[in-house]
Amino acid sequence: MARDILILGGYGNFGKRIAHALSRHGLPLIIAGRDLAKAEALCRDLPNTRPLALDIHGPLAETLKAEKLSVVVHTCGPFQGADYAVARACIAAGVHYIDLADGRDFVRDFSQLDAEARAAGVCLISGASTVPGLSSAVLDHLKTHFARLETLDFGITPGQKAERGLATTRAILTYVGKRLRPFAGHPRPYGWQDTHAQTYPIMGRRYLSTCDIPDLDLLPQGYGLTSIRFGAGLELGFMHLGLWALSGLVRAGMTLNLPALARPLLAISNIFDAFGSDVGGMHVTVSGQGHDGAPLKLSWFIVARSGDGPQIPCVPAILLAKRLHEKDPGLSSGAFPCVGLIRLEDYLSELRRFDIETFEA
Repeated sequence: MARDILILGGYGNFGKRIAHALSRHGLPLIIAGRDLAKAEALCRDLPNTRPLALDIHGPLAETLKAEKLSVVVHTCGPFQGADYAVARACIAAGVHYIDLADGRDFVRDFSQLDAEARAAGVCLISGASTVPGLSSAVLDHLKTHFARLETLDFGITPGQKAERGLATTRAILTYVGKRLRPFAGHPRPYGWQDTHAQTYPIMGRRYLSTCDIPDLDLLPQGYGLTSIRFGAGLELGFMHLGLWALSGLVRAGMTLNLPALARPLLAISNIFDAFGSDVGGMHVTVSGQGHDGAPLKLSWFIVARSGDGPQIPCVPAILLAKRLHEKDPGLSSGAFPCVGLIRLEDYLSELRRFDIETFEA
């Protein structure tokens, strides 16, 4: 009997895009979440899908066993401060697992489930999103030009009119102005500080500020980097700098529960959509030593127009879910982060139908 792929939060900002892509590949899907009406609405638009009312805080393992699944795709963020209950339920049910986590500690420590996953014969992958899924794919692509990698500077900045999810907004607000754990080249970092400008093709200049992501630990370790910097940015400068000002208040000691304000802040930001664009992108700049012994610096950019930016973080989950469903022997049992699992050419191939372009310099 054919087994289904279950998407937790399958009608959300990222879940629905993953569902549309996997449906185009002809895979059988279950759209799951607490809101059955939303799941049913999406299923009416997609062939070979069915809805399921499911709360991840309920008796999840029993439900997963009963549904006879191949893969669970977990999109229900934020993952900052979350536990591994869903992943452990997948182990108990003998089901492969993928999440889109961007929580630094969540993804970094995910390998603690490795022995349990191996014993159960299942593959658990965390961080199947832009970071570290795409960032590591770009590094693997660029590193062939280097004898030694030294520094990495990269960032993401969505268009103001691109669809923004509440979970992503809340995740960022959890660490705005907070002292972060040190990372390579940065002994005292703070969330949404170290604000700097970056110029992109087509998009022009955008402000970026420090965000707490898994790559800060995983990439220096995996690629021998001596320094790493990651920033995220809002297209509208006054909004970006406004959040930077709030980060300064938090850093100074003012008690502000910013995550609790995620919904109203997101609603306020939507008011200014008319002043922005639907163009967003990502840059990756790597420095080091070339094969001739001389210093070398290379940059790679991806730019999304027509509001297609949110498609980019969905690609790793799409590709990996398809591979696990089809029993790809290249994905072994165990629990590990999404680093070096996807080739850049495969990533970009999945994005060909969208208004997305890449540049190298």
